[in-house]
Amino acid sequence: MDINASEFLGLLNLNWQYIVMLLIGGILLWLGIAKKVEPVLLVPIGTGCIMANLPLGEVAEKGGFLALLSEVGIHTEIFPLLIFIGVGAMIDFGPFLKQPYTILLGAAAQFGIFGTFFLAYLLGDGWLHILDFSLQDAASIGIIGSADGPTSIFVSTTLPI
Repeated sequence: MDINASEFLGLLNLNWQYIVMLLIGGILLWLGIAKKVEPVLLVPIGTGCIMANLPLGEVAEKGGFLALLSEVGIHTEIFPLLIFIGVGAMIDFGPFLKQPYTILLGAAAQFGIFGTFFLAYLLGDGWLHILDFSLQDAASIGIIGSADGPTSIFVSTTLPI
């Protein structure tokens, strides 16, 4: 079997950072597949971690596979929509139907979001003017109270300063 020297170029560019990230990706895949720990989340993250850290793979660079996925799905905002539709389709309403009073937990979270927003607004641009918060800052602070990372990042980066 004849092996070309150029096939080993990837191994020559392998350093400890690549090895660590490849191990992390492998662990995430193992947890998602073998241990069934959040497979919907860990399998894609582990796969992307491995693909993006292959030496000389260039899948994350312009024109690469991951760059194409980013352009087609993330910049057009189709992937977040599909993710929320998929998560919504996987919801199990069994526990809620057995214990309907748990709706109060969801209501408390919503009251926390709006309470935080109004408090930040009143302390800022509202009546009290104690802190230097604009209406946009208060909206960002309120949405952070929902503990929803992607929504918090989106709102905080979208609202004008």
